[in-house]
Amino acid sequence: MWVFAYGSLIWRPGFAHAGRHRALLRGWHRSFCLWSHRYRGTPDVPGLVLGLDRGGACHGVAFRVPGDHAAEVLRYLDDRELPDGAEVVYHRRLVPARILDTPGLVVPAVTYVVNRASRNYVPRLPAERAASVIAAGVGQMGANRDYLLNTLSHLQELGVRDAGLERIAALLPAGLDA
Repeated sequence: MWVFAYGSLIWRPGFAHAGRHRALLRGWHRSFCLWSHRYRGTPDVPGLVLGLDRGGACHGVAFRVPGDHAAEVLRYLDDRELPDGAEVVYHRRLVPARILDTPGLVVPAVTYVVNRASRNYVPRLPAERAASVIAAGVGQMGANRDYLLNTLSHLQELGVRDAGLERIAALLPAGLDA
């Protein structure tokens, strides 16, 4: 089994894997398009989290999971991304991910794409507004700012530039870096 990661799964997968590869997913892009009222914000001061939204392309990481661990990893990922009792903000999908260190290799990978019907979905949020929200958001998993900066840092380690995330980070107030 393969898992395509585009946000915090890149730097905090939380599951055993037998391989980690740079990967490209066409037809989807990474975006701060979901309000977070728990993990990176609160009901009173929401944060934003990343989702895969339609269109474009997304560089990320594909984790190779041994077959005998697949069911356990899927349970873990569903619990993490689709928690019981919470609004469904993601849909689990099987997508064709191109493994970049092996020319021509495209694998079916599990990933989580944004549920556009969710009331927490916020499309095309201007970068200035996203930066303002991210600067203020703090939730159960910590500061929203750290989530953005960790994701950017790990993308840069992979040699990946994400102009949208870089623009939001450049708009954050100075002096509060993680």
